[in-house]
Amino acid sequence: MKISAAIIAFNEERNIARAIESLRFADQIVVVDSGSTDATREIAAKAGARVIEEQWRGYAAQKNFAATVAAHDWILSLDADEAVTPELAAEFAAVRAEGPRFDAYSFPRLAQYLGRWIRHSGWYPDRKVRLYHRARAKWVGQYVHESVCVDGTVGELRGDLLHYTCTSLADHRRTLERYTSLAAQEIVARGKPAPLARLIADPPWTFFRTWVLQGGFLDGPQGFTIARMAALYTFLKYAKARENSPSR
Repeated sequence: MKISAAIIAFNEERNIARAIESLRFADQIVVVDSGSTDATREIAAKAGARVIEEQWRGYAAQKNFAATVAAHDWILSLDADEAVTPELAAEFAAVRAEGPRFDAYSFPRLAQYLGRWIRHSGWYPDRKVRLYHRARAKWVGQYVHESVCVDGTVGELRGDLLHYTCTSLADHRRTLERYTSLAAQEIVARGKPAPLARLIADPPWTFFRTWVLQGGFLDGPQGFTIARMAALYTFLKYAKARENSPSR
């Protein structure tokens, strides 16, 4: 069982070295760069990764492309702002030693937000399928929230994948603008209605669910900010969809 680690990247000079360093156990590391204007490619190449430049195709399509250019059938897919913990790497080693019993494997993802590890707010365990045999799985999702669809069995590992998210509110706002625009495009493309009632009712409900029901208050000030930004995400998603919908 040989593993190719595949990372998609764009202007990730502050993150890419950490991601690659956490993947030293892999048999190959491939970085697919979509036109970075910073030092992402140079840092990745110096760290030993195979760097391929490819025009941006969309999140799922870009990750599927990365899987096709990998040397090995087993793909470990990471974003540039993620890193494998030693505990998770040890589990990968155990799977390799015993031989894979499943077609793909999922594991929890632990996010760091504004300097704090977030264990509530609906953000954890956030289990993701990221290790898979490329003949039995692929990435799906045209706009946002892409995920791996597996035609087969999925095993569960317990070690965390670390996700280094926003280091500032400015980072979060930029991400929010990008993702709400994509989410709105998805709503419009699917012909889903974006009624005024949802625009009014969903944001406060999202805040209550995140802050209270999902224990965001246990994440301190960062949890409050997450709940507030989740509500704003919901509002902007529907507002942009209504703005761009021909039937609004």
